[in-house]
Amino acid sequence: MRYEDLYRRSIEQPEAFWAEAATAIDWNEPPRKILEYTQPPFRKWFAGGTTNLCHNAVDRHLAQRADQLALVAVSTETGVTREITYRELHREVNAFAAVLKRLGVGRGERVVIYMPNMAEAVFAMLACARIGAIHSVVFGGFAAHNLALRIDDARPRLLIAADAGSRGGKVIPYKPLVDQACAEAKFPPSKVLIVSRGLDAAQPRVEGRDEDYAALRAQVGDQEVPVEWLESNEPSYLLYTSGTTGKPKGVQRDVGGHAVALALSMRTVYDVGPGQVMFSTSDVGWAVGHSYNVYGPLLVGATSLLYEGLPVNPDPGIWWSLCEKYGVRTMFSSPTAVRVLKKHDVAYIRDHDLSKLHYLFLAGEPLDEPTAQWITNALGKPVIDNYWQTETGWPVLCLLPGVDMKPVKFGSPGLPNLGYRLRVIDETTGNEAAVGEKGVLVIEPPLPPGCMTTVWNDDARFLSSYFGHFRQLLYSSLDWAIRDKDGYTFILGRADDVINVAGHRLGTREIEESVSSHPAVAEAAVIGVHDELKGQVPVVFATLKRSDAGSAEAAAQMMRTVTEQLGAVARPSRVYVVNALPKTRSGKLLRRSLQALAEHRDPGDLSTLDDPNALEEVKRALERGADAGS
Repeated sequence: MRYEDLYRRSIEQPEAFWAEAATAIDWNEPPRKILEYTQPPFRKWFAGGTTNLCHNAVDRHLAQRADQLALVAVSTETGVTREITYRELHREVNAFAAVLKRLGVGRGERVVIYMPNMAEAVFAMLACARIGAIHSVVFGGFAAHNLALRIDDARPRLLIAADAGSRGGKVIPYKPLVDQACAEAKFPPSKVLIVSRGLDAAQPRVEGRDEDYAALRAQVGDQEVPVEWLESNEPSYLLYTSGTTGKPKGVQRDVGGHAVALALSMRTVYDVGPGQVMFSTSDVGWAVGHSYNVYGPLLVGATSLLYEGLPVNPDPGIWWSLCEKYGVRTMFSSPTAVRVLKKHDVAYIRDHDLSKLHYLFLAGEPLDEPTAQWITNALGKPVIDNYWQTETGWPVLCLLPGVDMKPVKFGSPGLPNLGYRLRVIDETTGNEAAVGEKGVLVIEPPLPPGCMTTVWNDDARFLSSYFGHFRQLLYSSLDWAIRDKDGYTFILGRADDVINVAGHRLGTREIEESVSSHPAVAEAAVIGVHDELKGQVPVVFATLKRSDAGSAEAAAQMMRTVTEQLGAVARPSRVYVVNALPKTRSGKLLRRSLQALAEHRDPGDLSTLDDPNALEEVKRALERGADAGS
């Protein structure tokens, strides 16, 4: 079917479209109504229907694929690989559910999961889904204060933690962080369940609170726990994302809509079906990890490859080695990861048999054209950008190789996904932006299935954060975008990352794209810094592909490149060449921290910082002065 026809049906006949999509999952009770939309923008998809994510991800596959691999958990940090069939996954999830029940966890209660990419993290998530508990996964190793904030908002009955994580061979004990968070929290959980891998044996236990998973697992044996059938709109999980107020927002996802949207996207977007293999390099603590490390592949009876470790350890070919070994069909990673690999010999990719790999999808941040071109040439496979948010849970802008593969346009994540009524509008007037004119990307409600239903325990914040930006009732992505004549959308960066230079509004993303087009540049971050005369001026921090390249000459060339491509108004005020840029563990650049340092302010919460040396490198660069400046 043509993309245009299917998309048109999804927005002109949404109830018929989603009723058909809903047949891809099992329902205990069929939906009474496909869409209930009486209190805009709040909506209920598949109202009255009862289903269960764990049943759909595990139990229903036992009849046909019990001995097929469901999960392959590879850790280059511990040297352990676990190959788990659907039968084994069913047994382990039931055992974990029995342990949850023994610890008093019931339907609707919250469970915080504080674990790295290990098999038990997947067991724990599915076990919560099985008994109707609401899981909230927090990135393993997250700072204690931030964990405490999430505990106080979710008020969990139980916290599940690994004894420790590991990064680059360095053990990161989790138990001290858990203890500190529980001590700080006003509403700490009554029980903490420790899943030990033997990485941190010397961890003191809190009497009456701490439990050992291995001991309880032995006690419950192979006990089976019945599935709890949930109404489609009951919460399935909470996933916290940063808010402008400093208090994290608990993005709340439903059960039925989430399952239907993911099942649809696995077929249409990622082109993965039963028995095929998907490799998502995300962490389970992020939205991609939820959707495409855990639930998405399992919902369609595929095999999910879960990886713990660095993309360059033991060598930069590790990911491609796994693709070859397990016959990965679709891989999902991030532009940042590719830029890391770009610093190494392309032979690490080409030395592997990737004949079964059909696609590489990239998301999480805008994909710059030089990076897209490099990885496309290296792989000789379609490299497909896709754009979405924690709040949407699945792609908003993408191409659909499972339906009708349209041409890739470097720099664009593609076309509106099925069910999304997208517009690019003028932020002041609310009018439709013309072709090639910058505006804010918005979604006309009702949001399609799979998107957030509200902010946990805070409907008012849901309304103000996402629907309070325009006179019309529109979901604001808070991202700048333009559309071309073919309907492709290009994301220019956050609407709140706009620089106002002497009355001219410039997106940092546009300048970054220009700087990154210079052949010597590996990666760049552009921020707006306060200027007495112009209000703000753009400042560039960049890393080079070769450490022996002349930094002053390269910096001057970057300034010329921006001037030539974007005009004098966009010319950077200063360019700093550094050896590394500060990023979160998920690979996102800490632009606000860069801005704060450049303006001699406190860089704020750095709990998610991946490499502290990168921040010190920036401080030293600021002290010594710019490599080029106007």
